[in-house]
Amino acid sequence: MHHLSRFGVSLENDLLEAFDKSIEGLGYENRSEAIRDLIRDHLIQKKVGKGGEEVVGVISLLYDHRTHHLSDVLADMQHRASVVVNASLHIHLDAHNCLEVIVVRGGADKVHEVAGKLIATKGVQNGKLVTTTPEMKQ
Repeated sequence: MHHLSRFGVSLENDLLEAFDKSIEGLGYENRSEAIRDLIRDHLIQKKVGKGGEEVVGVISLLYDHRTHHLSDVLADMQHRASVVVNASLHIHLDAHNCLEVIVVRGGADKVHEVAGKLIATKGVQNGKLVTTTPEMKQ
């Protein structure tokens, strides 16, 4: 069982009220759980930022499938990636737009590099990388 420590935090009333409204809308039962999640996320984001630390990344790409050979170029880039491509999902959003969701795993530097190249590919309209890693062990 984990030992719990208590600590106090001083906040302006309007900031605390906004925080309470925000976490209530997310379903938190109390401030402690919300603050724990914020701290965990902060530590994970520091860990997955860059370097050789192993991370999992989700790359989302939005593009018009009519762009000449773009889907072939993106598939080829995934095959040649210096990270493990665990999964790729292709979604037809409408008559012309597609969303590609790619799950990758590898060193943080390599994941960021591969995502950057995919997102910067000519014809990709929008892209984003979200990274995470298992919670840090103490």
